[in-house]
Amino acid sequence: MQTTIENLRKNGFEVIEAGTGAEALEIAKGFVVPGLKVGLGGSTTVAEIGLLSWLTEQKHIQLSNQYEASITMEENIERRRQGLVSDLYITGCNAITQKGELVNADGDGNRVAAQVFGPKKVLLIVGKNKVVKSVKEGFGRIRDVAAPQNIERMNAKARSMGKEPHYTAENIANKFAFITADKPGRTTIILVSEALGY
Repeated sequence: MQTTIENLRKNGFEVIEAGTGAEALEIAKGFVVPGLKVGLGGSTTVAEIGLLSWLTEQKHIQLSNQYEASITMEENIERRRQGLVSDLYITGCNAITQKGELVNADGDGNRVAAQVFGPKKVLLIVGKNKVVKSVKEGFGRIRDVAAPQNIERMNAKARSMGKEPHYTAENIANKFAFITADKPGRTTIILVSEALGY
């Protein structure tokens, strides 16, 4: 893990180590200050550590929350668009290579787009299970681990809402980002010594 952390830092990524998801939550809270415009990318990890629910309770920030149950699809899309020009964008990562590279896939593209450009600051919450040897292994992880579990999760959610499940490998992971470096200080990775998310 130390080699991965060293390489991430060489590539311009700030890395903060956390022992547990609970510790990661407390670290992440420190990035959320009054007046910020905060955007969200799809991430089971962010929800899993309790950060999503905590963010929705904060009245001192402007949260572009596409997960709010009562909004229309048009509003959902608009909130995702607003996330691209946020002060702080919070999401997870599908894979991090030992060379310190970020590998991600997305269906609509807002999450990968935001990691590349747009938000002033990006905060990634990443479990140790996302660390892989190579870019090839990272894309393999997306295909064999992340995508199938997300398809199952999202189709189950659609069925629970009385909607027709329509998520497949072709529409849930068809836009990709491979990031080898970032401007120092823009992207912070909270790397957690627990398996989190998909």
